[in-house]
Parts: sequence; structure tokens; C-alpha cells
Amino acid sequence: MISDLSNELDGYFAERTRRELFSGVVLITNSAGTVYEGAFGLASRAWQIPNQLDYRFDTASITKLFTAVATLQMIDQQLFSLDTSVVHYLELKNTAISPDVTAFHLLTHTSGIADDCEEEDGEDYEESWLREPCYAVSQAADFLPRFIHKPPNFAPGQGCRYCNCSFILLGLMIEKATGMDYRDYVRQHVFQPAGMSDSGFLHAGYVNERLAEGSDPVRDKAGNIAGYKRNIFSFPPIGTPDSGAHVTARDLEQFFHELKAGRLLSQELTSAFFKPSAFHSDKDGWQLHYGFALAFHVDAQGIIICCQKEGYNAGSSGVIRHYPDQDISIVILSNMAEGAWPPVEHLHSLVSSGRYRNCLDST
Repeated sequence: MISDLSNELDGYFAERTRRELFSGVVLITNSAGTVYEGAFGLASRAWQIPNQLDYRFDTASITKLFTAVATLQMIDQQLFSLDTSVVHYLELKNTAISPDVTAFHLLTHTSGIADDCEEEDGEDYEESWLREPCYAVSQAADFLPRFIHKPPNFAPGQGCRYCNCSFILLGLMIEKATGMDYRDYVRQHVFQPAGMSDSGFLHAGYVNERLAEGSDPVRDKAGNIAGYKRNIFSFPPIGTPDSGAHVTARDLEQFFHELKAGRLLSQELTSAFFKPSAFHSDKDGWQLHYGFALAFHVDAQGIIICCQKEGYNAGSSGVIRHYPDQDISIVILSNMAEGAWPPVEHLHSLVSSGRYRNCLDST
């Protein structure tokens, strides 16, 4: 059963790769171990170097998971609380951010603060860097002028709207609480204890080994590929609390496993991490809720179908999705902006059909 499914998925991803619709890595696990893994496409289009399973990919907003865990570690250590006022704690002056905004609001996308790019309104994050050089923004504090003076979308706790810059503020709270650079803290207290030995924050200005370079095909009016566009001017040169950490698929799955097992947070906060906190919207027969960075797909009876964190940017897309009823986890990391989305829905249809449960039963 496993070999049949592996052959089927090999064919599916090979065909998408042939059509220049996918480039990246795929990892599927369950409680028995690895169900499927594969690497497809090119890590470097310039040098025609193929992707490998141990290559590192830009995770885009999946990085928010690491920031959320680091924030909750601060709460476990009683350095601040979920109810701490962000404005007061960071001593922010002359901003449009309400002093009623708390760490909880930031974690659950219920703060109402304005984002530097309002993607839920259709604004394009890549285009936002046409107004200033992306290489000038490398620290969390560098983002502040991009959003702190913009009027809020709603009062704290009175809505739910995805907000990248909420996690910029959380990163600043982590830095103040620890006296450490955000990236150093995450390396030492999230990546290291989770066993993520191949993960890090890779600066675009330096040579980085085993890196899948982000690029997207440029198509002409007939749909033919006319070239490829690199993404090096599409976002800051190094990851920040909202986006841009680089991981392998195996490291990301390992992080999720260690988090679920309670080895990164207290039992209380581990339990809270895997529960939805805020309703966002109705979606095709299920509801979207947010928790502490995780998104939850919930059916009409209130049962969690799956939880996930996805990331998207020019030259980058990825998702980690977990199905609690079958204990199945899916990781897709792609060095193409649209690479991850049709595959994760294809895999969802297979999970929903029980194909992976059959694999587990047959081992």
C-alpha cells in the first residue's frame, strides 16, 4: 500500500515539476514514521542543481510558529504575560497602536493593528518594497515606521485579521525580555532544543550552503515560460520575527513533533497552543480559526479537521499541516510562490479518503 501510494505521488509531483508548477520537497509522516518523502525541481535554476531532501527553504510566514513558541517561553518564565500591554511594555510613543493591545491579541491576530502591507485587502507585499530598499530592513525595530502610525482596522479583540507586524512586535518583546537579538534567542532556545540542526536565518548577502534559491517563472501571453525572476528584492535580506527563517522539511516536522510532545513549552501552554482562540471566517463548509500562530480548520460540529501554518512570498511557499484524528503531518516547502498550494489540497483529498490511514494499518 505504501509503495503504491509513493509511486502515485512520485508521478504527481514529477508531472507538476515537468510543467514548471512545482519545485521543492515533500514529507508526510504519521505515528509509525515516514509515509512519503521526495525532492523535485531545481534548487538553482542558474546552475541546474536539483533540490535535495536536506536543502533549506525560506519558510516565509511559517517563521511565526517559532516566534509564537519563543513568546510563550517568555510567559512560562513570567517575564511578561498574555495580558501584558504591548505599548506599555515596549514603551512605544506617538503611535496609533492602542495601549489595550496585548500579547494575546498579537498572537491570535485579534489586535486590530494596521499591517505594513494589508494583504487581506489585496495589497502585494513584494510591491511594498518598491518604496524603500529591502536591504535597509534587517532588524525587527526597522519595521516600526512602516506600520505604527497607520490607523487600526478595529479595536483590540473586536475582530480577527491576519497581521504580519503583530509578530514584529512580539519579536521586540522577546528582545526586551531576554536582552538578546531575536534570531540568537530562537537559534538557542527554539531550534536547538527542538533538534533543528539544519535551520537558521540565512542572509541573502552571503553564500549559503544547501539553500534552495527562490524564483518564479515569467510567462508570456501564450502561457509559455519566457524566463525566471529571482526573489532577492522582494523582502528583507534576512529573516525577522514575522517571516524568513530557513529550514529543512525534516527539521520543520521535528519542531512540530517536539512542540506537540511538550518539550518546548509548559504542559499548560502546549495544550493551549493546539486549541483555536479566535474565529476568522467561514470557508466552504468549514470555519477558519486562529490560535497562537496556528490556523485551525473546524467543521460544523466544532471538530478540528486540521491545524496548519503556511507561508507565502515571491519565490517561496510552504505549509505544515497536521490531522489530529489520524496523527498525520504534511510538510511541503517550495522555492516557487505558488508551488505548495495545489499539492497540499491534493494531499488533503488523499488524507480525507483514508489512504494514509490504510498505510498505517498495513505497516
